[in-house]
Amino acid sequence: MSQTSDRPWIFRTYAGHSTAADSNRLYRRNLTKGQTGLSIAFDLPTQTGYDSDHPLSRGEVGKVGVPISHLGDMRTLFESIPLVEMNTSMTINATAPWLMALYIAVADEQGAQREKLQGTTQNDIIKEYLSRGTYVFPPAASMRLTRDLIVFTTREIPKWNPMNVCSYHLQEAGATPVQELSFALATAIAVLDNVRDAEKIDLNNFKEIVGRISFFVNAGMRFVTELCKMRAFTELWDEITRTRYRIEEEKYRRFRYGVQVNSLGLTEQQAENNVYRILIEMLAVVLSKNARARAVQLPAWNEALGLPRPFDQQWSLRIQQIMAYETDLLEYEDLFDGSYEINKKVEDLKNKARQELLTIEKLGGAIAAVESGYMKSKLVESNTERLEAIERGEQIVVGVNRYIESEPSPLTTGDQSIMIVPDHVEADQISNLVAWRNARDSKLVEKALSELKIAACEGRNIMEPSIAAAKVGVTTGEWGRVLREAFGEYRAPTGIAAEARQIGGDLDEIRAEVERVSQKLGRRLKFLVGKPGLDGHSNGAEQIAVRARDAGMDVVYEGIRLTPSEIVSAAKSENVHCVGLSILSGSHISLVRQVAAQMRAEGLGHIPLVVGGIIPPEDKAILLAEGISAVYTPRDFELNSIMHDLVKIVDHSHDLET
Repeated sequence: MSQTSDRPWIFRTYAGHSTAADSNRLYRRNLTKGQTGLSIAFDLPTQTGYDSDHPLSRGEVGKVGVPISHLGDMRTLFESIPLVEMNTSMTINATAPWLMALYIAVADEQGAQREKLQGTTQNDIIKEYLSRGTYVFPPAASMRLTRDLIVFTTREIPKWNPMNVCSYHLQEAGATPVQELSFALATAIAVLDNVRDAEKIDLNNFKEIVGRISFFVNAGMRFVTELCKMRAFTELWDEITRTRYRIEEEKYRRFRYGVQVNSLGLTEQQAENNVYRILIEMLAVVLSKNARARAVQLPAWNEALGLPRPFDQQWSLRIQQIMAYETDLLEYEDLFDGSYEINKKVEDLKNKARQELLTIEKLGGAIAAVESGYMKSKLVESNTERLEAIERGEQIVVGVNRYIESEPSPLTTGDQSIMIVPDHVEADQISNLVAWRNARDSKLVEKALSELKIAACEGRNIMEPSIAAAKVGVTTGEWGRVLREAFGEYRAPTGIAAEARQIGGDLDEIRAEVERVSQKLGRRLKFLVGKPGLDGHSNGAEQIAVRARDAGMDVVYEGIRLTPSEIVSAAKSENVHCVGLSILSGSHISLVRQVAAQMRAEGLGHIPLVVGGIIPPEDKAILLAEGISAVYTPRDFELNSIMHDLVKIVDHSHDLET
């Protein structure tokens, strides 16, 4: 037993929805329940630098997080929450300097001393190119913005973590433990090398920057391996900071991390089982004292069904509190020191991660490995292998491919089993935004935007001009527009191989059907996979594209964040036989209707349209009633069955035409 008990980690829930006022009420309620830190979820327009009334924002406002269009929204978000007393985590990346500028502006209004502010901006753009998809600018410009925020906060807000190197989303995209270790550490190396080389910082100041870099990790169901992964992370980071950056003091080499456990493995089928999955996954990041998380946020059990309710978030918070306060876990030193099996696995992970880091280094580092498509293609391959193992029954998922018989669950019935963002939220947010624009001093806004653009083009640190812009009423979309003009935009590699994999087995029957229908059509069956709107979570779309190509179809997949008109234009120019849309942000009704209407307007109404996403049963019924050929949700995990459906849908559509 330890002479002094370890202190509990920070308890968080990842939250934000509808409006700043609604989210503020949720935060204050959660704080009264014992939550000890905030974790802010922003909506997709905010994350990608658009105002709520931009055409690309249609249907996305307030869906996956809170919309923050200007200082007034940020002020409302933290009303009656003293920022100087709070530890705030903001999941924001491409627009991280802007959201941090708004946060600082509110803190200044509250009279908080900047040097006392505590919290974290995720600010990890590299993983956005690989998994989450909320990047905006090309890699070089994005790395410059990351550097600007790091340098500014280290100087002005020394208790702030300016970057959370985020391996969480890598695992969500299918990363193996070795890939999660190596890709995250390669990202940290790329960022620190960039800061060191561009800013010409002396070692004494540079160690402060190294010491403020934190990590945000994932933990899956194989919790022994995941625990070993965390111990490997701590030892590899100590090794890298000591040998590569010559950091001598242990406190600057410490691996500091927060965690959200795996959401990828949460199931729509028998969703109540997810409570146990979440608890087991948490064990990996709290059991080992030497690799214990300093902040934990747990997903809600019903996230595979839709947006969780306050009760669902409370349930996840209580799991943490029971672990920290009712058990004796925090009274002991590390339980695994000296374990032969643990040490053996840790060394194996470290050695394999070092090998992968060397491969990335030879490619020119993490940025080069992004631009070449190497890292993305590796994630797509790993996720394909994971899904195929589930389909074959080699990887057992209780309630999905084993023990599927079940009693009806009282937890998932009724009209209020998930939270639904009201339809009026978007219109109200736009109305408030228009009023904000009309009430501000337009000359001050123009001056601030001009100074922001000059700073961007001249290579000066973007933070002070951004704070000044925030204080005179500049909007998120205006900040994003100026930087798009300065830096341009970027489309990352999709990671989808050009050629089909030559694998047999279960695909042989589907390939025969594709050949039969293709002969009927007079050419190869062609399938377009589209990602409309601002949702950048592309894992599902990628796997559908890979499987369709392996099944013998011609596949058109151009990546994320396409407008409905771009998708329809591609469908027309490519002369496709079927269009599939992947939408995970909750904006499926609006976006599907836009695509369907434009297809009809372009004379493509005869082409079948199918949809996949986190779609509640009532919305599925609406889409099917409106003529959508098929709707798929996370429960439809057998991709070969989906391929069979697509072939039948195209075959039936052709018969109707002829």
